[in-house]
Amino acid sequence: MPRNKYPEITRSRILEAATKLFLEKGWQETTVQDIIDELGDMTRGAFYHHFRSKDDIINAVVDEVTATGFIALTREAAKLKCTALEKLRYLTAAGFSTNEKTFEPMKNTPSVFQSPIYIGKVAQDAMNFIAPYIIEFLEEGNRDGSMCVKYPKQAAETFFLLSELWTNPFIFPVSKEEYLMRIAHMRVLLDGIGIPLIDEALFIKIKKLADTVWQ
Repeated sequence: MPRNKYPEITRSRILEAATKLFLEKGWQETTVQDIIDELGDMTRGAFYHHFRSKDDIINAVVDEVTATGFIALTREAAKLKCTALEKLRYLTAAGFSTNEKTFEPMKNTPSVFQSPIYIGKVAQDAMNFIAPYIIEFLEEGNRDGSMCVKYPKQAAETFFLLSELWTNPFIFPVSKEEYLMRIAHMRVLLDGIGIPLIDEALFIKIKKLADTVWQ
């Protein structure tokens, strides 16, 4: 078999096909063969050259959805000429995007986002890969005076677990009213630990997200 000259392109194609099928059918219902058939020109041998199992590709897909996208947004926020608090608000607003294309597949395939596989991986990524980026913003905020956080590491972990898990309506389905109450509660919690993150402008953006999700 000839050597694949573009392994990253092949891996990206597999991830794209797998993500599409996971959103359409769910984790459990999608098989490796389904992914191969979706690609059309892929052999099982070529697939297993890049991913050892379906669990391996699930981990990679969740990484793409969470850590990879978050890191890109973090780099954008870090370049802004403003306080660390404003950078964190920018990052949070981007995460609470109101783009319907983002939320339509999530609404249609709730089992994917309620799966222990997804929840566990998001929590793991939050603690191991994402919290360190938040710590940098919190420490910068302590220096520039926009925040006053006594325990940056623990605050960063708490912040991301709340925003990515507890207040995610696709993981823990709630009514629109309950969702907004959770956001209001998180606002009080963050204010209490020195992160006055959710101002009125950000709260309005979150309300627009709620209108999109519960329309």
